[in-house]
Amino acid sequence: MPLELPILDSPAAPRLPRWLKREVPKGNVNHFTSHVLEDLKLETVCENAKCPNRMECYSQKTATFMILGNVCTRPCGFCAVSRGRPDDLSADEPERVAEAAFRLGLRHVVITSVTRDDLPDAGAEHFYQSVLAVRKRTGASVEVLTPDFITNRAALDRVIAAAPEVFNHNTETMPRLYRKVRGPKSDYRWTLGLLRRVKQLNPAIKTKSGLMLGLGETHEEVFEVLADLLDAGCDFLTLGQYLMPSATMADHYLPVVRYIPPEEFAFLGRAAKSLGFKQVASGPFVRSSYHAREMAEMF
Repeated sequence: MPLELPILDSPAAPRLPRWLKREVPKGNVNHFTSHVLEDLKLETVCENAKCPNRMECYSQKTATFMILGNVCTRPCGFCAVSRGRPDDLSADEPERVAEAAFRLGLRHVVITSVTRDDLPDAGAEHFYQSVLAVRKRTGASVEVLTPDFITNRAALDRVIAAAPEVFNHNTETMPRLYRKVRGPKSDYRWTLGLLRRVKQLNPAIKTKSGLMLGLGETHEEVFEVLADLLDAGCDFLTLGQYLMPSATMADHYLPVVRYIPPEEFAFLGRAAKSLGFKQVASGPFVRSSYHAREMAEMF
């Protein structure tokens, strides 16, 4: 029996709906996680991208490490990470990431980065060294969430040579909205090709991608992207609500076109699973690395 899209009454942006209001977890564990990160002078996407799940994750002694600095060379209209001219790389960063993973007792470590179009290898060697350092120090599984490496095709080969258990690269949005959301250097077909090449280089690596919803996409467009991702061999999928990083700097960021109700996210998640994704996380607060260990271990 074919799935039918539920008819749902969703409030229009910009009023924040009740389901996007949540209590902040309290406790000393939050401070412990923050102290480890500060002591080792590490960046996280949790802090830099103003993730709404930061305190929840910190309270569980987990974080998504952001390597290659905290300044991005891409002017994406959805991201809170600073843009501009990055600093030089820190040679000991992979070891510091590994030490933090050890102190936090992580069994699954997620490593992401800013985009570094200024580097000849786009930061691939740093990813490679970080995966090896974490594995040597902790024995944990590793998930990388990489930029698109569009300036250096060979960069992906170097990252895959480290054999991370999960390779994540976000599709983010629909082809119609791609350049508007991800900037002029982005390319939807390149993104799909990146995921496809991972499977060609190492079929054992699980591939993962994510979409932000609420930017004006249609359901038909969403399902077309899901079909393209499955055709590229994508194993895991995340679907989450786009939230403007700062209401006081609205002119810097893309507006929220629509807030998607939890019931609709649940429907889309079930539909995606029925289409063939091995694991799906779908909900207003879902982000790329949200409950990443559970997703990786369930498969």
